Amino acid sequence: MFRIRRIHDAAWPGDARVISQVQGILREQFPLLASEDVEKLPEQLRNPLKFRFRSILYVAEGANSRLKGFALFMHAPDLHFGYLDYVSAAKLQTGAGVGGALYTRVREEAKALELTGLFFECLPDEPALCPDPMTLKQNKARLRFYERFGARPIVGTAYETPLTPESTCPPYLVFDALDQGKPLRRRDAQKAVRAILERKYAECCPPNYVDMVVHSFADDPVRLREPRYVLTAKHQASAVRPVLYTDKTIALVVNDQHDIHHVPERGYVQAPVRIRSILKDIEPLGYFQPVSVRHFGEEHILAVHDRKLVEYLKRATALLGPGESVYPYVFPIRNAARPPKELPVRAGYFCIDTFTPITRNAFLAAKRAVDCALTAVQCLREEYRVAYALVRPPGHHAERRVFGGFCYFNSAAVAAHCMSALGRVAVLDIDYHHGNGTQDIFYRRADVLTVSLHGHPRFAYPYFSGYEEEKGEGEGEGYNMNIPLSEQVDGAAYREALARALRRIIRFAPRILIIALGLDPAKGDPTGSWSLTAKDFERNGRMLGELRLPTLIIQEGGYRIRSLGTNAKYFFQGFAAGAFAR
Repeated sequence: MFRIRRIHDAAWPGDARVISQVQGILREQFPLLASEDVEKLPEQLRNPLKFRFRSILYVAEGANSRLKGFALFMHAPDLHFGYLDYVSAAKLQTGAGVGGALYTRVREEAKALELTGLFFECLPDEPALCPDPMTLKQNKARLRFYERFGARPIVGTAYETPLTPESTCPPYLVFDALDQGKPLRRRDAQKAVRAILERKYAECCPPNYVDMVVHSFADDPVRLREPRYVLTAKHQASAVRPVLYTDKTIALVVNDQHDIHHVPERGYVQAPVRIRSILKDIEPLGYFQPVSVRHFGEEHILAVHDRKLVEYLKRATALLGPGESVYPYVFPIRNAARPPKELPVRAGYFCIDTFTPITRNAFLAAKRAVDCALTAVQCLREEYRVAYALVRPPGHHAERRVFGGFCYFNSAAVAAHCMSALGRVAVLDIDYHHGNGTQDIFYRRADVLTVSLHGHPRFAYPYFSGYEEEKGEGEGEGYNMNIPLSEQVDGAAYREALARALRRIIRFAPRILIIALGLDPAKGDPTGSWSLTAKDFERNGRMLGELRLPTLIIQEGGYRIRSLGTNAKYFFQGFAAGAFAR
């Protein structure tokens, strides 16, 4: 099996590497192609106005990320048609199903865009037009391949007319109706042909030649050549190998060590069953591709957390035995400069509440959650557009110097800091409780926008932060946005607030979106007071997906086990509908 993904951004690390490899295939497989046509590929992707086509590049990769082939698809949204510029396997990859898989992906995209059809050129299989036997054999093989999908040359036109008398092998114009069963109307064909010749071949096709070819389309509907190689449609299904479409897939990174941190005490709602409940309901959706957790160094945590906090958690947890827990009970309001000798007593120097215990494995579980978030970051950098880090313990209440609210290390903040090297990052916190930790860490930075929707601090944890007037300081002034909501909120009121948050994010124009996903706004959640239903989570997910940004989703709260998995399922159904639709 291999995977197919869409390449969006020539400046994105993983995409830039692949674009360079695609250019290598172009030079190797199309030696007559002008060098400037190879070099313009990155600009084609980022500047559709210049080329008057929206370029869509798909690549096929093996398990080792080795490039197996690519397809470059040109979309003309103003005329509702698509033009397949190239589909090519890499050297030694022909015959491995790569071309069929790529062409199938292009067809699916064209169908999703509701195009009239798909046009492309193919060299002729007639000896009178192509006298070289070897070239003729290759041309027949290509046309046989496309005919399996129902694509056939248009006949009865002057499209094959050579530009100069000495030219040989003038291309056919091939049309794929995309299984719609509708004939190609003359007016649609003429508009498409004019666009192809004037936009793609402007430098070599004079206006009189373009007019001559366009006016030669006299039949209505346009005639396609009768099938010559494939007499039945059953060949198509066997032509394509199963592939993974990473541009329509969510990388799923689960904290495989989350259950080592468990406090089996009555009222401790941050329990391992939460992860199992979510997994059980989201895995059947078919959107998720499991990814193994990678190990990362502590320097990523130290980039957002004070070393004293990190070292304290490491040392304090190492002293505890199985089943032992330390709850903070002394808080140094008067003298924070002279901490006591005993580590259990010192817990209050680093914790903001009395219900976030230090256990033997708290450090290890929290560190593994950060590893999951950073693994998801790597998925975004390398191949995926969306990744989900399903972790516990959560992280958004962990500030630079203190922990609390069941949180020890702020996984979302670690990921945001890491991704900020690539450009602006927006962190949207949609947990019921204010993301005080994320706000604290980025409060003086302008490269990371933090937005939080939450219960008003006059009645909701953490009580001391989350007010609307907290907007950032110094360089970060204006880059923190709090939207505190009333004690009773339904789905409609929440969506109104969410729309306000999204307008701010759109103005910020981030390169990456990180969502701190709380499912505790749900009706009946033991830690909240709102009444969002599964359908509300679906609508919220769709609104977020429609931003179409590279997105990392990190699990935070959500504690009503009976509805937790259902709400997660509906959220991701909505998100996929927004993010993966065209």
